[in-house]
Amino acid sequence: MADALEPKTFRVTRADLVRYAGASGDFNPIHWSDRFATGVGLPGVIAHGMFTMALVGRAVTEWAGAPDAVVEFSVRFSRPVPVPDTDEGTEVVVSATVKEVTDEGHTRLSLTATCNGDKVLSLAQALISKR
Repeated sequence: MADALEPKTFRVTRADLVRYAGASGDFNPIHWSDRFATGVGLPGVIAHGMFTMALVGRAVTEWAGAPDAVVEFSVRFSRPVPVPDTDEGTEVVVSATVKEVTDEGHTRLSLTATCNGDKVLSLAQALISKR
């Protein structure tokens, strides 16, 4: 693995949020109603935190080469991902750097996810098994 891995970009639209709500059962109106979201102090509709984490997980899996190569994966949510009501939606950009290679040969990645230039996760990391 290189020190810095090729960033992955994921487009997120309101339609994605509707599909995720159906799959997860999380129909909280902050994920579909601008009126409700702004009424509770958010900038507008936001993506589900677990949906954002899943996008980062997809990037980690692609870098690892297989889902079973991901030994550990953790994040802390630090900022919401606002999703405008447009066809384009927004983008989440996921990047990673190699933090260390363990004595067992596993690779620890330090992960970054941004939306509109703002970091939306903190303390994000993954451990990839030696293949």
